[in-house]
Amino acid sequence: MLPIETQMTFLMASILLALAPGPDNIFVLTQSALHGRLAGIVVMLGLCTGLIVHSSAVAFGVAVIFQTSVLAFTILKFVGAAYLVYLAWGAFRAPATAIRNSQNGHIKYGKLYRRGIIMNITNPKVSIFFLAFLPQFADPQRGAITIQMLFLGGLFIIATIVIFGAIALLAGTLGRWLKQSSRIQLILNRVAGTVFLGLALKLATTER
Repeated sequence: MLPIETQMTFLMASILLALAPGPDNIFVLTQSALHGRLAGIVVMLGLCTGLIVHSSAVAFGVAVIFQTSVLAFTILKFVGAAYLVYLAWGAFRAPATAIRNSQNGHIKYGKLYRRGIIMNITNPKVSIFFLAFLPQFADPQRGAITIQMLFLGGLFIIATIVIFGAIALLAGTLGRWLKQSSRIQLILNRVAGTVFLGLALKLATTER
């Protein structure tokens, strides 16, 4: 077992990283503002499910493929960028009534959950980040490295749940007030679409 000091240092670093503006927390923010706090929480759970995949990939060495293979990295990042463009297209086309209906319980939370998973696992930078970040806190003398990687990944997910959950609650509250106006609803859709396009461009042009 890792020393408690190491665990706390890693947890604090993870919290700071979760607070730093990035595709995932921006995604939670926009979805919460558009569809409400519960939608943001669902997206956050989807993103954290993706983090489980990345943690496992690092623990079992799969992430090394994306670090060493230019082709694998390129394919995955363009798949992720294409999905973000698809989300942007849907946001630009959505009318104000679509947002109002989502407040009445018609929103498909399963779809939002899947969006969160896809958003996270199609970003190869996350696996490479985990591959570079997690081993810094591991200690071969403290037991199996695979178990330590999974444990550290779990701590990172806890930090993500706390920070992204807070973002979802705050953005959802603000979004409820903004959605009193149909014009503001349309603006929120356009902003979300623009954010998705920006994230797609950033992902498509990112380097290893």
